[in-house]
Amino acid sequence: MDELDPASYEYFLAMRHHEILRRIAAAAARAGRDAGDVEAIAVSKTVDAGAVLAARRAAWGVFGENRPQELSRKVAAIEASGEPPVCFDMIGNLQTNKINQVIGRVRLIHSISSEHLAEAVSTRCETRGIVADVLLETNVSGEASKSGLAPDELREAAERLCALPGIAVRGLMTMAPAGDPDAARRTFSGLRELAEELRGRTGLPLPVLSCGMSDDFEIAVEEGSTLVRLGRCVFDQGYALR
Repeated sequence: MDELDPASYEYFLAMRHHEILRRIAAAAARAGRDAGDVEAIAVSKTVDAGAVLAARRAAWGVFGENRPQELSRKVAAIEASGEPPVCFDMIGNLQTNKINQVIGRVRLIHSISSEHLAEAVSTRCETRGIVADVLLETNVSGEASKSGLAPDELREAAERLCALPGIAVRGLMTMAPAGDPDAARRTFSGLRELAEELRGRTGLPLPVLSCGMSDDFEIAVEEGSTLVRLGRCVFDQGYALR
C-alpha cells in the first residue's frame, strides 16, 4: 500500500478527501456553481486493491481504472477479500479486444475515443442485452499525443453516435495539456462550449463533463467540469496540493 501503517494511511486518505472537497467547493463558488454538481472520483490505477478499500472507508465512492486487465485484477481481489463490490469507471484507452472485460463491470466508460470504438461497444452490449453509459472522448486541445475525436469529427458524428443501440451517451471527456494552466482553462471551456452545441444537435442533456485531474481540477471546476478524475492528489502522500 504505502509506507504508513493502514490506520495512518486511511487517516491520510480521509483528510485528503476533505481538503479536495473543500477546494472543489471553493472553485465552484468562484464560478457561481453548486459544488454538489461536481463529482470527484479516485483514480486507482497506481495502487492496489487494499488502497482502494482504504479509500472507500475514507469516503471515496467511485474509482477510475485505465486498463481492463487491472480492473479485472482489482475486482477479483476485492471479491476474494469478502468486501462489498467497489464501483469503478473505465477512464483509459479501450481496445476493441478488451471490451468484454469492461462492459457490465463499470458504472461509466469515459473513453469512447472513435466512432469505430463506439460501434464495437454498442454491438457487444447489444449481444449481451445491456446498455453501457459512456462519454465521448474529444481532443479539444488538438495535441497529437492525446486520443479522442477532434471537435469537428465529433460534430459530424454526434447524432450517429448518440443513436447507437447498446450505449447511452451521457456527456464528454477530455484531457488538458500538462503544466499549462492557461491552456488547461481553454481546453475545459472549449469542452463546455462543445457540449452546449451538441445538446442542440442531439437533443440529449449530456450532463457529464469529465475533465480535470490532480494538477488542474480547480480550473476545470471553474470552467464547468461535473466530474474530476484524481489520482496522485488522492493516494500519493508526497503530492502537495497547490
